[in-house]
Amino acid sequence: MVYKVRVILDAKENIFRDIEVKGKQTLWNLHLGIKSAFSLQGDELSTFNLLEEDGTIVKSVPLEDMSDDGDGEIMSDVYIDEAFQSKGDKAQFQYGLLDLWEFFCELVEVIEETKGVNYPITVYRFGNVPLKAPSKNGSTGGSKKKSAMPLMDDDFSFDDDFGGNANFSDEDDNFDDEEEEDYNDDVFDDEDDNEER
Repeated sequence: MVYKVRVILDAKENIFRDIEVKGKQTLWNLHLGIKSAFSLQGDELSTFNLLEEDGTIVKSVPLEDMSDDGDGEIMSDVYIDEAFQSKGDKAQFQYGLLDLWEFFCELVEVIEETKGVNYPITVYRFGNVPLKAPSKNGSTGGSKKKSAMPLMDDDFSFDDDFGGNANFSDEDDNFDDEEEEDYNDDVFDDEDDNEER
């Protein structure tokens, strides 16, 4: 049997792919299908989180074994027909570490295998994939970076706090740059002059 899985990119826009994969293939094969369908580059760390109906994680299945004892379950250990047992079963797929791509996977239908098809295969595409991973607020990663400091609002301006600049008076307004300057007021110079005599 072939499992049609709808893979939805977690983004503000609607972007998804329908991927068909054999029931006896593994999550590792679906991982490769998702990478191909969304043009994900590199060999980043990735994880499938198998979900209950309410969205709680039942089990996390990483690409590589990260357990201390080395006997943790990995993607190549879990068959598609085990991960998606009935229509509507869901999983979350995370790809990458610094640039995290997040996807929601749902089993849409189970159909007969077509002879001569090399599964997994993308059978439907909707929406354009951004060049960078979408950020958590739903915009693409390529958007302007937000400053850590909020912009000052006009309600909190410097002029309001200190009486504005209209009443500003400079104590040096009467200063005359043309005054003669007397450089003979240096105490040390006088002492040096007395010693020489």
